[in-house]
Formats: sequence, C-alpha cells, structure tokens
Amino acid sequence: QMRLTQSGGGSVQAGGSLRLSCVASENTDYTYCMGWFRQTPGKEREGVASIETDGSTTYAESVKGRFTISKDNAQNTLYLQIDNLEPEDSGTYYCAALGGGYCYTFTSAYWDFWGRGTQVTVSS
Repeated sequence: QMRLTQSGGGSVQAGGSLRLSCVASENTDYTYCMGWFRQTPGKEREGVASIETDGSTTYAESVKGRFTISKDNAQNTLYLQIDNLEPEDSGTYYCAALGGGYCYTFTSAYWDFWGRGTQVTVSS
C-alpha cells in the first residue's frame, strides 16, 4: 500500500505563490501517473494537474499558465508550483497516484492512492 505524504500549503494573498510537495513511499517513475486534485466544501474533487511516467503533463483549463506540476524521481517527490494565486484556488489539495503510468482520467474514483490533503487559502 503506497503512502503519499503531503507538505506545503497555507494562507497567502492573491497574486502570491505556493509550492506543494508529495513524497511517495515507493518509486513511481515507471508505474504511476501522478496528479493533484483540489476540493472545496460542497463540491466534488477536481483534477487540476497530472504528469505521466514520460513527463507529459496535463492541466485543467482553469489553472493553465499558473500551475506547474513536476516530479523528482530520485526523491520520489511530486510538486505543484502555484503562481499568481486567485481566491478561487482556495481549497484542500490532494496528491494522488493512478496505476499504469498513463493519466487517462481525472475521475477521482479511478485513482488508486491519495495523500491526506493540505489546505490552501487565498485572500483577496
């Protein structure tokens, strides 16, 4: 059972930046698509960014140009750099792993492992 340990997050003003980190308990380089989701109260968890084993990335339209997903395979660590934060970016952010290496869906039910979440609050 893979564990995903998250860090980062916090409270920032609009226009600021944050970096979220997620350390996997095992190597994900060749076997998992990795992604970031966010959730706000009363809404479903939505995928915002994913990265495949070959480094290909996908972003939700609402975050393109502001969010950057990356990973350090040597450290089994996934990152999400968030720039030019907007109040609408507030929520709980989760890292996740999808077995098989291909990021074929942002439907959360299909993802296999999850971090515990970290809160991001953006004030205007």
